[in-house]
Amino acid sequence: MNMADASISFDSPIGAITVESTGEKITGLWIGQPSPDFGSSKVLREAKKQLTAYFAGKLTKFDLPYVATGTEFQKAVYKQIAKLKFGEVATYGEIAAAVGRPLAARAVGAAVGSNPVGIILGCHRVLGSNGKITGYSGGDGLPTKRWLLKLEGIESKE
Repeated sequence: MNMADASISFDSPIGAITVESTGEKITGLWIGQPSPDFGSSKVLREAKKQLTAYFAGKLTKFDLPYVATGTEFQKAVYKQIAKLKFGEVATYGEIAAAVGRPLAARAVGAAVGSNPVGIILGCHRVLGSNGKITGYSGGDGLPTKRWLLKLEGIESKE
């Protein structure tokens, strides 16, 4: 986790969600890692409200300011992921091509796994070739990714 100035944890259908912020920007979101709340932030209260609505199937687009830190390559990958709307998917290879590195699908996978603001920046929408679920670093891993995909009506293969 990072050096945030505020944090909030709450229960969700996929386990505890912890969201951290610095100033009024979200800087981290973790699944299954509850931590004590500290600090106070309007953006965290709004994040909890929007995430709760998302999990209830009542929100399809987050309107939250965030900072997704990483290398220049990771940031390029995050920019592509941010283009995916609720219910849309892309493959690791498609994202690799979009960032100008068509042979870097594995590197895209590593970047996706490093996403500091999962769910808000929908890395669960990235699948392997032929729509296969290849991995997920949040929560319980693949069961968590399957749950998120199902919530969004996304078909996937094992």
